Amino acid sequence: MKSLQPKIVYSPHYNIRFLGLEKLHPFDSCKYGHAWQQLLDWFGNQLENLRITPESPVTVQELLTVHTSDYLQQLKHSFYVAKALELSELAILPYFLLEKHILKGMQLATKGTILAAEWALNNGMAVNLSGGYHHASGDKGEGFCLYCDIAIAINVLRESEVLQPEDPILIIDLDAHQGNGLERVFSLDKSVYILDMYNQNTYPQDWWATSLIDCNLPLRNRTEDKEYLALLKKHLPPFIEQVGKPKIAFFNAGTDIYKDDPLGGLSISKAGILERDKFVFHTLTEAGIPWVMVLSGGYTKESYLLVANSVAYILETWGLK
Repeated sequence: MKSLQPKIVYSPHYNIRFLGLEKLHPFDSCKYGHAWQQLLDWFGNQLENLRITPESPVTVQELLTVHTSDYLQQLKHSFYVAKALELSELAILPYFLLEKHILKGMQLATKGTILAAEWALNNGMAVNLSGGYHHASGDKGEGFCLYCDIAIAINVLRESEVLQPEDPILIIDLDAHQGNGLERVFSLDKSVYILDMYNQNTYPQDWWATSLIDCNLPLRNRTEDKEYLALLKKHLPPFIEQVGKPKIAFFNAGTDIYKDDPLGGLSISKAGILERDKFVFHTLTEAGIPWVMVLSGGYTKESYLLVANSVAYILETWGLK
């Protein structure tokens, strides 16, 4: 890590606007663009100097570092895509339409996580304004997640020898839902350490994946700021110390912990989310650990603003000097 200089990885093609899809699922499929526009409103043209734009999607070869060829074949069928996205209405549509309007955006976002990791390793930190598809595993997509972008980024960087197989890697998953896909992907990998703090009373309740979590922090329904933040502050620093000196950390910064979120089941305030994120940012930065933030879940119309608040803090603290 040569310096501390954040970048935001973003493409307008991350957004999914197709036949009213954004109205069929609680997930705000355009929150990426809304967050970017909010940041533009606050920071103006100087924001473009801090942007990396993925010019092409993740390749099949990169996807195959995590996903099986059989699974990638399944993703060429509308019925399977509709099931993984929990949008049964899509099953009747021709595959080429789903590929153009949905899969390509997720492939670009997956590439964005790779680019963010490459930047962070040399410059301390990066945000991908999408990604965090933590329910996808090697042979299965679910929970609006088709590609396990964090795992793909790790394996692509290993293949290019930017990361070595023995380099310790940290995943901090603070989405409201258990990151079962990531846990399954890295079930036999002793160099990837996962801290997962999630609502145990909601989806996916993947008990086998739960047994694979290195630092397992299940929460009860309606957990509020004080208990949530105390638990995080108690466990994250010693967990990092236990891991040693991670080569890189991936922060799954789901905003579905917000009190008004219809799917998260937790009761964290706007201020609590910002405090959570600031604590993770500073804990990693002060330990000299490069880190990547990805967005993961968030199912309210305010999710984009919660994201923008945290990214603005990064820019004001490290990016605009």
